[in-house]
Formats: sequence, structure tokens, C-alpha cells
Amino acid sequence: MESRPPWSGRRRRTLGVLAAGVVAGGLGAFVLPAEYGVTAGIVGALCAFLLAVAVIVFVVVPGPGTAGTLARMPPLAGAALVVAVLLLLSTSAELRWVWSLAAVAAGCWTAYAVWQTRRSEE
Repeated sequence: MESRPPWSGRRRRTLGVLAAGVVAGGLGAFVLPAEYGVTAGIVGALCAFLLAVAVIVFVVVPGPGTAGTLARMPPLAGAALVVAVLLLLSTSAELRWVWSLAAVAAGCWTAYAVWQTRRSEE
């Protein structure tokens, strides 16, 4: 089995802050009054989702350069493009500009990822 580099302090801090958000949001959901408790619960659930995603990304992409590695992944960029286009096609006219920008950004990301991947293969 290959030896993985230890996680950096930044990664550990990120996971710690997200775990604290899960705990604080979960406690707030039960302690705070109704409207604040619901909001705290939603924030706690969002932190739990982001914590799970961060752990997966940190395990899949070991070592430094995580953002660069993710930026050069055409499947991830293509999936973001598909989701952005589907949201663009399914939204009302008042929010269409937001998803248009997201689709353009995802298209640029996809083009960059494919270009970097093809360039590194040559």
C-alpha cells in the first residue's frame, strides 16, 4: 500500500470548522425558536453535506494542489456544465441570467479542463 502524505493544517481546519457547523446547526435546530431553529437545522445540514464532500475530495486528491487537480478534471467540469444548462432550461425568466452565467462559467471550465488534459497527453 502506498504511503499518503499527511493532511495539511488547512485541510484539518476545514474539516473541523465544518464539523463544528454540523454540531452547532444540529443543536440550534432543537434549542432556538421555530424560525431560527429551522434555519440553524438547514445550515447544519449544509455543513454536513459539505463535510462529506470535503472528506471525499481530500481522500481522492491527496497532497497539495487539490484545486488545480479538480480544475483539470473534464468529467467533473462536464457534469457541472450539464447541471448548469439543465437549471438554465428549467428556471423562470427572472433568474435565467444567474444560470446563464453559471453555464458560461462551466463551459469555460470544461474547455480549460479538456485543453489541459489534451495538452498533458502530448
